Amino acid sequence: MSTSAAGGAGSNDSNAGRRQSKRPKYSKFTQQELPACKPILTPRAVISAFLIVTIVFIPIGVASLIASHDVVEIIDRYDSQCIPPNVTDKVAYIQTPGEKPCNRTLRVDKRMKSPIYVYYQLDNFYQNHRRYVKSRNDEQLRDSKNANSTSGCDPEDSANGMPIVPCGLIAWSLFNDTYSFSRSSINLTVNKNDISWKSDRDHKFGSDVFPKNFQNGSLIGGGSLDENTPLSKQEDLIVWMRTAALPTFRKLYGRIEVDLEKGDVIQVNLNNVYNTYSFNGKKKLVLSTTTWLGGKNDFLGIAYLTVGGLSFFLAMVFTLVYLVKPRQLGDPSYLSWNRNPGGQ
Repeated sequence: MSTSAAGGAGSNDSNAGRRQSKRPKYSKFTQQELPACKPILTPRAVISAFLIVTIVFIPIGVASLIASHDVVEIIDRYDSQCIPPNVTDKVAYIQTPGEKPCNRTLRVDKRMKSPIYVYYQLDNFYQNHRRYVKSRNDEQLRDSKNANSTSGCDPEDSANGMPIVPCGLIAWSLFNDTYSFSRSSINLTVNKNDISWKSDRDHKFGSDVFPKNFQNGSLIGGGSLDENTPLSKQEDLIVWMRTAALPTFRKLYGRIEVDLEKGDVIQVNLNNVYNTYSFNGKKKLVLSTTTWLGGKNDFLGIAYLTVGGLSFFLAMVFTLVYLVKPRQLGDPSYLSWNRNPGGQ
C-alpha cells in the first residue's frame, strides 16, 4: 500500500515536472515587455511630419525634372518613310528577301555630350505576351550540354529535324535593322560592346554555347546569328531577349563616343528589314544623352512634386483647423459616454 502510494507520488511529481518543463523561459521579448515607442499624433506632430515631407520631396522633384530636361534626344520614326512611294503592299515589300537601304538625316538642335546612346524603339510590340515570354529554354542558353533541350520553345524548337539553338520565339524574332552614322562625310563609330547586362552575359548565356540551325526554317522571323560566336558575345541577342514589360519600349543598339555639336547634320544609313508592318507597329531611331538620373523621364520628378505639394496642402489645412478650432489633447468630454450620458 505504501509502495503504491510512493509510486503514485512519484508519478505526480514527474507529471508536475513535465508540466513545468512546458512553461516558456521568461524573457521580456516573449512576454512583450520590451520598451516600445508609442508616439501620440498631436496636431503639431502631424503638421511637422507633413512639412518635413514637403521640405524633402519638393527639392528632389525639382532636381529630377531639371535633370530630365537636360537630356537631349533626337527621335526619328522611319518605318513609314523608308517604304518606296510606289509600294502599296508594305507587308509584301518587307517580306521580300534582300536588303532595303534607307537614308535619313538628323539635325542636332542642342549640343550632345558623349556618350550618346543609340536606341531602337518599337511601338505596339507585345513582348510581354505570356506565350512569347515563355518561348525560350534557359538551360539551353546557359550550357552547351543542354543544346538539345528545347522544351518550352514550341513552335520554334526544331527545323529540318534538328534542334534550334537558341530556340523559341524571342530569339526567332530578333530585331535586325542596322544603322550607321556619318557627320560631314566622316563615319561615326558605334560601340556595341557592353550594351547588355553583365549578369546576363556571365550567368544566362554560356560562353560555350554556339548558334546552330538558327533561322533555317520555312519562315524567317528576324536577324541571323554568327555560328562561330558564342551566345555570351552576341550582345544584340542578349539585349533583345530581356523582354520589355510594355508594348512601347526601347533597346540599346550602341554608343557614339564623340560629342555632337549644335547644328551638326547626321546622315544615317539604315537597313529597313524588320517587319513591324504586319501588326501596325512603329520603328523609331533614338539618339539620347544621359544625366545623373539616367535618361529622359519626367514621371519621377512629377511624382515627387505631387507628393510634396499634397503634403504642403495638408499641413496648411491642419494648421488652419488647429488655429481656428483648437482642441485640448485627451479631453474626456469628447468620449461618447460623456457626450451621450443616456447611452443614446
